[in-house]
Amino acid sequence: MPGGVNAPGYSLPVSFISTGFRELTLKVRRQRTRMALKHEKRHLQKSEIALGREGTAEAAKFPEVRDEIVALKKFEQEQKEVAVRIAKIEEALKQIESQRQENSREQSAALAKLEEEKRPLVEHRNEAKAAAERCEKELATVDLRLQENDAADRELLKKLSALQATEPAPTDLETQMERIGAERARLPREQAGLVLARLGSVEAARSAREKLTTEEAAVAQADKNIARVRGEFETRDRALQESSRAQQEEVKQARQQHQTVEEKKNPAYLNIGRHLASQGIAPPSAPHLLTEVQHRRSAVDRHAAHRQELALLSGQIDKQELRKFYFTIFSLLALLAIILPLISQSPTKRDWLPRETLAIVSLDIDQFNKGPLANRWRKEQPDFWQKVATGLLGPAARTPALNLARDARRVTRALTVEENGAQKEYVLVETRGDLAPIVRAITQDESFSKSTVAGLVVWQRPDISVARVGPKTLAVGSLGEVDKLVQVRLGTQPDLKIDDPLLKTFQALDPDSALRLVAAAPTDLPTLLGPILPEAFLKSCDLFGLELTLATPAKARLLVRATEAAKAKELAAGLQNEPGRWLTIPGSDFALSTGPPKVEQKNENLDIRFDLPEGAARLLLQRLAKVPSDTP
Repeated sequence: MPGGVNAPGYSLPVSFISTGFRELTLKVRRQRTRMALKHEKRHLQKSEIALGREGTAEAAKFPEVRDEIVALKKFEQEQKEVAVRIAKIEEALKQIESQRQENSREQSAALAKLEEEKRPLVEHRNEAKAAAERCEKELATVDLRLQENDAADRELLKKLSALQATEPAPTDLETQMERIGAERARLPREQAGLVLARLGSVEAARSAREKLTTEEAAVAQADKNIARVRGEFETRDRALQESSRAQQEEVKQARQQHQTVEEKKNPAYLNIGRHLASQGIAPPSAPHLLTEVQHRRSAVDRHAAHRQELALLSGQIDKQELRKFYFTIFSLLALLAIILPLISQSPTKRDWLPRETLAIVSLDIDQFNKGPLANRWRKEQPDFWQKVATGLLGPAARTPALNLARDARRVTRALTVEENGAQKEYVLVETRGDLAPIVRAITQDESFSKSTVAGLVVWQRPDISVARVGPKTLAVGSLGEVDKLVQVRLGTQPDLKIDDPLLKTFQALDPDSALRLVAAAPTDLPTLLGPILPEAFLKSCDLFGLELTLATPAKARLLVRATEAAKAKELAAGLQNEPGRWLTIPGSDFALSTGPPKVEQKNENLDIRFDLPEGAARLLLQRLAKVPSDTP
């Protein structure tokens, strides 16, 4: 059929793709064949060298390899000379090592003898030193007694002068003066005896010092002798070591020369092996070497033939279609080079919230329910804890067909205030698994009526409305609030952009913490949630973020942007010096931190970390949940 698909010259529109893949397949096969051929050639060369090495005697009768035989004899003679030189050097190394061992033994013996001679000198030196110290102590004692004698004399003289100057004179003046005079007359006799004792002590101390000097000189001379002998032996050992190192370097070079000569013999062995293989001659001692060479030659021929066949097939391919294929591939790669950076720079998963959001509260259900503080509070006050948990979850606590503790992963609440002063709250509930069972249960519930907003279904009943706004996300709240979230998700209402400071601060907090709170206007926090920090602290901030972990103790992190850098520095100093003023819960005696927090400042931004006492952590959660303080 002239117009049929089998007509000559007809090709499918995408035949160049199959042509391209065929050429790629042939390229891969050619590369594999090239690698296999290279491998076989390398093994063939080794087999031919081994055959030539073993068949040198049989090759001597062939004049074609006479030059190789002559070259081998020259190489072998050179190797013999090098081997003799290596043996001489190794013998010299053994002698040097023996000399070093003998030198070490002589050094040990000489030093041991000198140490033995030094031992009594050290003992005499120590005795002389102890005697000198005793004499010095005795001399110091005599000097002290002389000073005490002079002081006693001066004291008696003062008493005598005071007694004479007394008006009126005491009745026993004569008696006291006689007693003082008798005491003063005794002191010169004691002083004379002490002077004589001092002269003796001075002489004894001088003799002891002279003896100590003599003994120390003897010990010093002994140390010099030991150092001199040790130096002589170490000098001799260094000379032997240098000689040994030179000999080792020489034997290393000789062995390298021997190996180089051995490698120079390979071309001669290769030619001999190839000639023997061509003649079909095998050495009697190793006939298997000829079989190995023949096997390798056949493998090389087979791979070379296969390589030529593949080249012939590749040469028959239509070059025009091949160019089309390469152009298509390069175009796809260029397109991917453009698309992949765009994909990598696309925004990460985030919550879609209205643009007018003033504050965001997010609860990680696992961390919130399983924290040590929450578990203890639940056991001690189950009813009160239920009120706090319900207040923190907001409208999410009424989500139908969903067990929050088991099936929910995260609850996010966006708080805002409308122009008329009414407070609005937009709630997103992120589930763990697929929403299909929950949607099915809501659909089957006759109490819900169904409406659509721009194609998305909204289920509503008097107390709650629900809409699916993501693969695992539900919008929960009143009908107007849910409708607004649906429109934000579809893009018909403006959303809170990812570069908005409020959302950037929210994403900077740890998503695995139990509670995250951010506020674009910190002074509105008491109205939106409750009083959790002093008014002066909130007025100092342009942006506020809180991260809370319900551990033991509870840990908090504040991200604060001050109105200016100077204000941030002042606030950081106040937090360090007066934490009780800046980190307190208004209207209570609780302080959020009992000690100075850890503060990091960067321009007008502050990163504040501290531990919360359990009572303060409970009151903070109670304020955020808007549970009255008088609740038991």
